[in-house]
Amino acid sequence: MLAALEGVLDGRDAPMVPVPAGDLRESELLTTALRVGDEIDDDIALVVTTSGTTGTPKGAMLTAAALIASASATHDRLGGPGRWLLALPAHHIAGVQVLVRSALAGTVPVELDIRQGFDPAELPRAAEALGSGRRYASLVANQLAKALRDPGATDALAGFDAVLLGGGPAPRPVVEAAAEAGITVVRSYGSSETAGGCVYDGVPLDGVEVRIDDAGPSGEGRVVIGGATMARGYRNPPATGPDPFGETGWFHTDDVGFFDESGRLTVLGRADEGISTGGLTVLPGPVEAVLSRHPAVLDCAVFALPDDLLGQRVAAAVVASRPVTVAELREWVSQTLDVTAAPREVHLVDALPRRGIGKLDRAALRAQFG
Repeated sequence: MLAALEGVLDGRDAPMVPVPAGDLRESELLTTALRVGDEIDDDIALVVTTSGTTGTPKGAMLTAAALIASASATHDRLGGPGRWLLALPAHHIAGVQVLVRSALAGTVPVELDIRQGFDPAELPRAAEALGSGRRYASLVANQLAKALRDPGATDALAGFDAVLLGGGPAPRPVVEAAAEAGITVVRSYGSSETAGGCVYDGVPLDGVEVRIDDAGPSGEGRVVIGGATMARGYRNPPATGPDPFGETGWFHTDDVGFFDESGRLTVLGRADEGISTGGLTVLPGPVEAVLSRHPAVLDCAVFALPDDLLGQRVAAAVVASRPVTVAELREWVSQTLDVTAAPREVHLVDALPRRGIGKLDRAALRAQFG
């Protein structure tokens, strides 16, 4: 795939759609949905699928210029080109960008075999194979959490110049443990529609613009992104609803966020994940951030369940180091947020359900506990 990417980046080869190796059903679905073989604009290099929660994933049409702008801005932000560890599927945008950055740097990434899952015990060998010079990795939160439980993997990651962490919000305990271990974590926010992560630690990459639309009194509103890394639109746009690319040069996300006093972007979560409870709306993100600071909470997810009186009630699935009660966590959350945001139902689980490259699957939690 690295050689194929080099061909589409310099315009020698036809555009391509990365598909998951070994998954014939998914490959055939994407080939049909994204109209492989039909005409497409000459400047499109890749059609990369999104991580939609239902139905057929949409295909974001990315130009070579957008991919190169993203990769170049990443290296500029991190301190220069280097060798990359490929520990994510190469058909997801995060994996694609590891290959694009490698192609631009004239290097070959070291690949971890993740077909049977992520094995942190392989990290020391991979880190050694990267050799000297600048070394980078791109991981998701559950991979980092696994690595932190393995001393050899932790030491290996501490030797990297940066570890990009994407795929959704990371539990606070994981980020703090990584910092204590000397791992340089850079939290990344972005999507297939933005050619991958385009905001690092709350600051947009060079060439990227971010604004907040329809902001409320506290400054929270819809996150809108523009600039050099944006996709040209969807290969298979939805038949109904507004076009997220309807404003030329901008992508209207489904995320709610705000700029803090230092001008950094904080993303609270998806607008469609809001919980309507007792006439008020609670976003899961802020509740999860408070829950994750509880000394017994290792990981958590907040989601909506039907409620005859309130319409919906706030529920939480928690991975904990010891048993915790609803009353204990309600009191903990109420010390920081309005009592409306405190969970009325708590389920202790061994692990949270995830999909794709590690994104939290709230729909699975609603189905399990609803």
